[in-house]
Amino acid sequence: MSEMAYSLFKRLLFRPAIVGLWRPWVEGDENIPAVGPALLASNHISAGDTVMLPAMIRRRMVFPAKSEAFHGKDLRSRVVAWFLKAVGMHPMDRSGGRASAESLTDVSEVLEQGDLLGIYPEGTRSPDGRLYKGKTGVARLTLHSGAPVIPVAMINSQLVKGPFGIPLMRKPGIRIGRPLDFSEYRGRDNDREVLRWITDRVMAAIAELSGQEYVDAYGTSVKSGNFTAEQLAAKVLARPGLGARKPPAEVPGASPQD
Repeated sequence: MSEMAYSLFKRLLFRPAIVGLWRPWVEGDENIPAVGPALLASNHISAGDTVMLPAMIRRRMVFPAKSEAFHGKDLRSRVVAWFLKAVGMHPMDRSGGRASAESLTDVSEVLEQGDLLGIYPEGTRSPDGRLYKGKTGVARLTLHSGAPVIPVAMINSQLVKGPFGIPLMRKPGIRIGRPLDFSEYRGRDNDREVLRWITDRVMAAIAELSGQEYVDAYGTSVKSGNFTAEQLAAKVLARPGLGARKPPAEVPGASPQD
């Protein structure tokens, strides 16, 4: 049901509408493997990103959606929940702790099935168009599954209100980078140094593609009002992970049997 529904919605509704209204351009589509699992890690500028990216690439891909969206009670919420389930979206708990960790395990089933999984490492839409610190879920997923990470940059995807209230974008684009392979750290998904280094490496690749200014703070914290303008200015870095060293591929002192 989900694959058929996905294909119908994409080919008959979303892609024609997006091409007709927004006229996006795509660079680097050849970097997405024709078969096999991969993580597409993207910056997140607007709600339109989640629609435009899957519509404009050749393969089927799945984004995890916030778990609350699957449990609506009013008519509109029920329709949204039905649509998400019909196209194969997976619920993602964003509350943190064990619930979020278990959600990551469930979402990783997409990769185990050989499909594409989209993820926003920032964990939220950018509050001001800049790129913010990535959360380590993307690192945990690549280490758990062995799937490569493909950095993606959404360009000029801010939504503006057009005629009759139709949401439009002005010259939007999608820039897809080369796959990043972190297989040398396979099995190290509880190593905080490795998780942070991989996450920063992914964010650096996204920043290079997007040209966004990088702020070394979580976007969710910024939206919560935890920083003043001066404090945020002090957290602007030339690139994610600035000054960090690459962790050794093997744990120091570990025997080959470990």
